[in-house]
Amino acid sequence: MTQAAATAATVADPRRWKALAVLGVAYLMVVLDISIVNVALPSIQTDLGFTTEDLQWVVSGYALTFGGFLLLGGRAGDLLGRRLFFMIGLSLFLVTSLLAGLSTSSEMLIAARLLQGAAGAILSPSVFSIVTVTFAEGSERNKALGILGGIAGSGAAIGVLLGGVFTQYVSWEWIFFVNIPIAALALALVPRYVRESKAEGLARHFDSFGAVTVTASLMLLVFGLTQANRVGWGSAQTIGVFVGSAVLMALFLWNETRSRSPLVPLTIFRRRTLTGANVIGFGLGTMIFGMFFLLSLYMQQVLGFSAMETGLGYLAVALTVIAAAAVSQGLVTRLGVKPVLVVGMGLLTMGLIYFTQVSVGGSYATDLLPGFLIIGVGMGFSFVPISIAALAGVQGPEAGLASGLINTSQQIGGALGLALLTTVATTRTSNLAGNAAPTAGDLTSGFSLAFWVAVGFGVASFLTTIAVLRQRDIPAVTGEAAPAPAA
Repeated sequence: MTQAAATAATVADPRRWKALAVLGVAYLMVVLDISIVNVALPSIQTDLGFTTEDLQWVVSGYALTFGGFLLLGGRAGDLLGRRLFFMIGLSLFLVTSLLAGLSTSSEMLIAARLLQGAAGAILSPSVFSIVTVTFAEGSERNKALGILGGIAGSGAAIGVLLGGVFTQYVSWEWIFFVNIPIAALALALVPRYVRESKAEGLARHFDSFGAVTVTASLMLLVFGLTQANRVGWGSAQTIGVFVGSAVLMALFLWNETRSRSPLVPLTIFRRRTLTGANVIGFGLGTMIFGMFFLLSLYMQQVLGFSAMETGLGYLAVALTVIAAAAVSQGLVTRLGVKPVLVVGMGLLTMGLIYFTQVSVGGSYATDLLPGFLIIGVGMGFSFVPISIAALAGVQGPEAGLASGLINTSQQIGGALGLALLTTVATTRTSNLAGNAAPTAGDLTSGFSLAFWVAVGFGVASFLTTIAVLRQRDIPAVTGEAAPAPAA
């Protein structure tokens, strides 16, 4: 880097908070699209003829390509220009949202969601890497990342709320069409407020093989999980799919050790804090994705809520997350990342335990609201510190990789968790119903068992937070450098 470039990099961008606002709006759109479809799923299933097992692909298909190509998108942005790739991803997101809204078959919608997830993978890592290189490490960057963490936490709840409004009063297609004006506005504002940046000195090579093999492996794994209940866990198809997934994952890991520019340099996991944050992020995604999916079905299929009532039901979560995220950011500054994250993961686990008690004759006030309030605080106290921990000590050249990793961990965890929890729920329901149509009791029993599995992920993530994260490895909010992370 030249002396002039180095000097410019240290000068605070006077437009940085306006840039954050533009980036935050676009990031919220991407986060919303993961959950906004949940409330609309019964309507989509009826209109496009989805089976119950395949319905989750509307959510997990997006999450898989999103998570699978995030690291490639992050590296491309580091090399060729973060603002450039943000705008490319935003443009593709606009087009694929239009295609999703125009879908006339289940196959067309799944294909559009896969493409939409890939567009999000180009856009999203640039958001975090731009913020990382725009704000100085310390209290200011913590505040900026806290805002993005709040968006990540509240976006899921806001998504289901908006999904209910659009599905009830317009049509489910508008959960995708709404992205078009938002993306167009953000595209118009980006050149004005966001400055371009690149990582200097990186080899200009792309690990496309790594991105394709890891994404294909995970897609096969999810496909195997969702189809096993229908074709049999011991069937040749199920075993073949799982073996294919394992082979592709092995190829990915082998490639990462030999590639000139690996998608994921495995040596980065020597950083204890980064590794711990990504393991926790994986568990966080596993719990949140499956929870919103299952509760949306429970409210509509068991309690008989309309799409609008279901969306409004999540308002308690949305408001609680927003308030908790604001409090969380301040507490992280005063107390540090680990104490806040421990509380957040503990509350999330407690909320999931509460949801294991859902009942056939339940009500919103007794079966859902207390759990929503606990979950809301837990999400606000989890997403903010996990975003800060994942990028602690990261310098410019690694910004895209580190931001891509934490997003990938959450998305892949969400996709796999959703597939696993859905399979657990449908298998229990099918076993109870036999050849007859499942009753409300059968459905509820399936949901309850799936929530117990989610509790297991919650406990594991909580224990990982306590055992792995060390406060001394995370830079202080004053911007002083942290000690070198232990290998």
